[in-house]
Amino acid sequence: MAVHAHPDDESSKGAGTMAKYVAEGVEVLVVTCTGGERGDVLNPRLKGDPEIEENIHEVRRAEMERARQILGVQQAWLGFVDSGLPEGDPLPPLPEGCFALEKVETAAEPLVRLMREFRPHVVTTYDENGGYPHPDHIQCHRVSVEAFDAAGDPDRYPGTGAPWQPLKLYYNQTFSRARVQALHAAMLERTGSSPYEGWIERWDERGDRIEREITTHVNCADYFEVRDQALLAHATQVDPDGSWFAVPMDLQKAVWPTEDFELARSLVDTAIPEDDLFAGIR
Repeated sequence: MAVHAHPDDESSKGAGTMAKYVAEGVEVLVVTCTGGERGDVLNPRLKGDPEIEENIHEVRRAEMERARQILGVQQAWLGFVDSGLPEGDPLPPLPEGCFALEKVETAAEPLVRLMREFRPHVVTTYDENGGYPHPDHIQCHRVSVEAFDAAGDPDRYPGTGAPWQPLKLYYNQTFSRARVQALHAAMLERTGSSPYEGWIERWDERGDRIEREITTHVNCADYFEVRDQALLAHATQVDPDGSWFAVPMDLQKAVWPTEDFELARSLVDTAIPEDDLFAGIR
């Protein structure tokens, strides 16, 4: 079970890993916490289209369905409303009724129900910083941890099904500095330019980036094309000519053929580093 904040997050964080496991016969469920209603249209070819902007909720549901089919996963909506990404100084308040303002227990209840129905052995989500500090990503972390810890307890969340305890909880760590710098150096060597130059400069300027411990590297290079197809299915959210697709596929596969995770909880014995989310379970 992969728990994500918005439609498109599943295709940019761990999609190759999911496609790999689907091909191996694993059942994979993507849980999408919000409808992504407040996401900006980032594809310049679609920006300003009134039909899209007036029906963004339906558009993003349709995009999610196309991505789901490409990845071969199952998918469920938790049904909460996108909080948007507040900008400005000082930051404006979050909109009333949004996902990030829900009580954790309220937001976790439908996820506990899904865990008890789907009965996953492994759950993936974001770390306590959300991967980046979007309020929905941070809330997704809180809700996922709450549900992971509660789903196996018969005294918690009564009426949401028979208890089921997932065995491992992981945080997506797709955008580690080590990966970005490796791809950056490879692009400079091959082409003399890199889409990651601005990223590294901003990290250096802020000086506040804390590197997480990467415990698990899943080799899924054979599924990078599937990952990109799924991401492109979220057409309103992705510029097909943008930095997501600037690194040639052969370079990606040669330089960094894995997707990476941080093991946050394990109820089984496993040896670090891992190369399989199901290490200790299979």
